[in-house]
Amino acid sequence: MPPTKRARLTERQMLQIARALAEPRRYRMIKELGQRAEATPCTDIQTRHAITAATLSHHLKELETAGLIRIEREGKFAFITLERDVLTAYVDQLAKL
Repeated sequence: MPPTKRARLTERQMLQIARALAEPRRYRMIKELGQRAEATPCTDIQTRHAITAATLSHHLKELETAGLIRIEREGKFAFITLERDVLTAYVDQLAKL
């Protein structure tokens, strides 16, 4: 379960998020997902970034492992949602450094 806005992320979670966001393409993906209120089809992300399915899968796995996105599968389709609470907790903890 993702943390609430007041939750405290572990050191490991903080490092996973920092690592995930350090890659420019993943940062852009998060930025794009943040501009949408609804879940984004995986194919939209792949088309926008002109990358292979394997490359997209790798980036999404990193973001999911860091807790920054949620992937919902419907049959052979996948929809991506930004975990805003996790991102907010990350930013809040960075601000307290």
